Amino acid sequence: MADLEDVQTVDLMSELLRRLKCAQKPDKRLIFIGPPGSGKGTQSPMVKDEYCLCHLSTGDMLRAAVASKTPLGLKAKEAMDKGALVTDELVVGIIDEAMNKPKCQKGFILDGFPRTVAQAEKLDEMLKKRGTGIDKVLNFAIDDSVLEERITGRWIHPSSGRSYHTKFAPPKTPGVDDITGEPLIQRKDDNAEVLRSRLAAFHSQTEPVIDYYAKKSVLTNIKAEKPPKEVTSEVQKALS
Repeated sequence: MADLEDVQTVDLMSELLRRLKCAQKPDKRLIFIGPPGSGKGTQSPMVKDEYCLCHLSTGDMLRAAVASKTPLGLKAKEAMDKGALVTDELVVGIIDEAMNKPKCQKGFILDGFPRTVAQAEKLDEMLKKRGTGIDKVLNFAIDDSVLEERITGRWIHPSSGRSYHTKFAPPKTPGVDDITGEPLIQRKDDNAEVLRSRLAAFHSQTEPVIDYYAKKSVLTNIKAEKPPKEVTSEVQKALS
């Protein structure tokens, strides 16, 4: 742990003010659902900061659990080393573990999970044992044809994660990051063929999850084809 004597006063005050602000925020347990390219990743950081939530990405959590060698992380590593899928119970257990962390005390945004109704049911069971549940599910609804244009035009600056788009948010110089001047890359899965495969999986596996939460009256549909600022306004309205 860092020695507080070595921390700048302005940093201490900033953290204190952040914690005071967060203490007044309502608890929120949120799920963002949507196909690849629907804008979940753009909206998550803003919502996380506004409501002092933690952003739970199952991929990141699995990697962190494996790296820290927690009992669940060791089980996950064993499965992955064998080339097997990590079980739903294990993923829900890792989410349960993550909820104990201080940064998750006001709640969380789950992104990329649950992908199936079975996973949604297991998540609900875990939350019920904690005496809580999902407050809101935002469905980022968008037409497949719009997604293809979005995905295939997307370029990334690898080290920072800054993203650009040849049509909607082009860099000042084609193929080059605005800030560092370093080359941009296109992810291997940002092509039409991979997208169609991922969309087929989304429609068959995850769309039933949308119906599952609609029946629980916690679902709000977001018109994700709108410009990002308009989507942000819809998200804020849904959560207010």
